[in-house]
Amino acid sequence: MERWTEYCETIASGLRKLAVTDRAGAAVSTADAVSRWVAMTRTAHESGGTLFIIGNGGSAGMASHMAADACKNGHLRALSFSDVALLTATANDLSYEQVFSLPLERLARPGDLLIAISSSGNSPNIVRALESSRTIGLRAVTLTGMDGGNRARALGDLNFYVPLPRYGWTESAHQVILHYWFDQYLCEHRQGAL
Repeated sequence: MERWTEYCETIASGLRKLAVTDRAGAAVSTADAVSRWVAMTRTAHESGGTLFIIGNGGSAGMASHMAADACKNGHLRALSFSDVALLTATANDLSYEQVFSLPLERLARPGDLLIAISSSGNSPNIVRALESSRTIGLRAVTLTGMDGGNRARALGDLNFYVPLPRYGWTESAHQVILHYWFDQYLCEHRQGAL
């Protein structure tokens, strides 16, 4: 059995080794990446755009949580596509691969922001949504882990990769990254309101 301190240290180690790249695959410092992400969020908000936050399983829970926080606390237009009827109808009648891309194609507009959370970075529905986001003209941020060569990691304007091999560690790290981004957005938003 792992000791609590070792478990926490593994997650912290993954966060310290966080690798961020831009759309061209160039390395970006974490501070600069978060600053750019906050700016993308601000730009989407100021233009009346929407944040779409997606994920599967535990990542879907994070997506829903962050969309609620963004709407309630950040005064942002934010959705997580957690409508059971839409998800199941799309999966059943079309394919599970389209559960995020279909609503994006119907609802998103150029200038909106997609945040895609995928521990593996290879979920077909996440990859398809990221591909659709490019066609629509969205900005995109990815949060991935596991294999450094995952597909989603090459599809965002900013790609946050946590080099951790287990779901629990990766999801915990993603939650920290999401809260850090949103706390930075709130801090900037509050300062601008003064």
